Amino acid sequence: MPPTTANRTVGFHHVAIAARDFDRSVRFYTTVLGMTPKMAWGEVGKRVIMLDTGDGNYVEIFERPNQPPVPSSVEGAILHFALRTPDTAAALKRATDAGCEVHIATKTIPIKNTVRGTPDVVPITIAFIKGPDGELVEFFQNEHT
Repeated sequence: MPPTTANRTVGFHHVAIAARDFDRSVRFYTTVLGMTPKMAWGEVGKRVIMLDTGDGNYVEIFERPNQPPVPSSVEGAILHFALRTPDTAAALKRATDAGCEVHIATKTIPIKNTVRGTPDVVPITIAFIKGPDGELVEFFQNEHT
């Protein structure tokens, strides 16, 4: 029997990131990536904001001014987060124009899909940048998902 909404997850809500420079991070995600503030709380030094990515999913930014930078050689449990876009190259250009470092340049990859009943090959176009606090952000473009 398939799960009901009462006993399963029903969608993705948010990813949370820690920001040493809260205002810079908020500016980046709102001005460069076009997210919209929906909720904010806390006092200076402990502020939090929820930014709508455009489809009811959120990036939540926690102000952590004393947090040390994450070394670029360290991978945590979350490798990156991906933002859906209709134009990966344009999203990458906006980010690099704002001073972001390119982690992986725009490229199109044919994914050999193994999920039965779906297309055998799914072309995707991706690019990765480093966000204001070293977080890896992927721009993801495709027609299938």
